[in-house]
Amino acid sequence: MGDTSRRELVVLTHGFMAHRLMLRLLARRLRRAGWNIDIWGYESFVTSVRTHAQNFSDFLAERCDDERYDRIHLVTHSMGCIIGRMAINEVKSKKISRFVMLTPPNRGSFVATRTAKVFGHFFRPVAELTTEQDSLVNSLADPADVEIGVIAAEQDALVSLESTRLGVPHEHVTLPCLHSAVLFRQDAANLIHSFLDTGSFRHSYYGAKTTTAHGMQ
Repeated sequence: MGDTSRRELVVLTHGFMAHRLMLRLLARRLRRAGWNIDIWGYESFVTSVRTHAQNFSDFLAERCDDERYDRIHLVTHSMGCIIGRMAINEVKSKKISRFVMLTPPNRGSFVATRTAKVFGHFFRPVAELTTEQDSLVNSLADPADVEIGVIAAEQDALVSLESTRLGVPHEHVTLPCLHSAVLFRQDAANLIHSFLDTGSFRHSYYGAKTTTAHGMQ
């Protein structure tokens, strides 16, 4: 259960070709750590990332208007990180405080680039998340006015480690796992809790490779 005395809410969302059910284990672990949790799910296949971002911004705006909470934090996975980036830029609420991105394609996915010609016409997000300089994801401004922590996967078969980074200061850790396995690891949940609680992964050590990034060179 979450802590009803804690005036903070953590919003979780998933990535492309995924479902909110994939977040249940992580949500349960964070609730046990004392966090109030809300999960936002969406149908990811055909709809543009822009549309998802608008819907998510509406969801976040409602949560920011909730007087029970003084701060709102985001924990997002994969494409959900890009949706989250666009949504908080739309909401522009001072309540949105910390943002943990799990295996984010911040500079695009090399798999999306390879498959865009075949699948991009049918699945809009594939074309929007390529590594091409003129793709949607590479046209976005970096997040501002939030504390950002990134957890990358060392054996990620969808997103390169370099593509998980941002051009603004952020903490970055790498876990020895696959792209979606990060959702189910206890060490990832511990790192997320540490960042949400303190603004840093460094207050806990679980074998992750931790760096502080001042922005891409």
